[in-house]
Amino acid sequence: MKLRVSLLLLSAFMLTAVAATAGISAESAFKSAPRHVFPMLDETTRLDMVDYFHSVNNKGAHNAFGGTSSVTAVTPETMHIAMTEASTYQLSVIPASSDTLIALIITVSTPAPDSKMTVYTSDWKRNVTADVFRKPLFRDWLNDAGRKNNDEVEALVPFLLIGYSYDPATMTLTLTNNTRQFLAREIYEMVEPYLLSELTYRFDGKKFSRTER
Repeated sequence: MKLRVSLLLLSAFMLTAVAATAGISAESAFKSAPRHVFPMLDETTRLDMVDYFHSVNNKGAHNAFGGTSSVTAVTPETMHIAMTEASTYQLSVIPASSDTLIALIITVSTPAPDSKMTVYTSDWKRNVTADVFRKPLFRDWLNDAGRKNNDEVEALVPFLLIGYSYDPATMTLTLTNNTRQFLAREIYEMVEPYLLSELTYRFDGKKFSRTER
């Protein structure tokens, strides 16, 4: 009985999700974004980037800094953009219980991939990140042994570089710890037993909740 109820609730949510995303796609959200969201790309440039992606030769378009930006992948739910040689964007539309949300993940690749995620309402008018996602603190990246040695680990690791990736098929946000890529090897070998390599969060229609380890 409980399984049947759970399946009915899941089906109801998926139907709501389909209705919520009707009329909005990652591509349309990219085109309609206000300039402050993509300061390097005006509306005309964004339209050109989409046209180039769908053409035979995806040559990219000139951005405001004189470089080239290009769309590298598109599905109805998500879009990947190579903004510069060192930065990428992932724009995803996420069905929520009351609205479609737009999640924008910006990743800078040096000295190791480091990301920031901002979540907006479907009209781009409100930043609702704080309502749907709590960015993990340093201690959230520590395992049981690490929490027992919190001060020592923090003394050796000045900061963490974390890469974000969202999978629309499972509505899962994955955070990858890239500390290994920039920390001196001998230091990393000392702290590796105390650090988690990955955290995952699943969107439940209202917010991203951390999954079990």
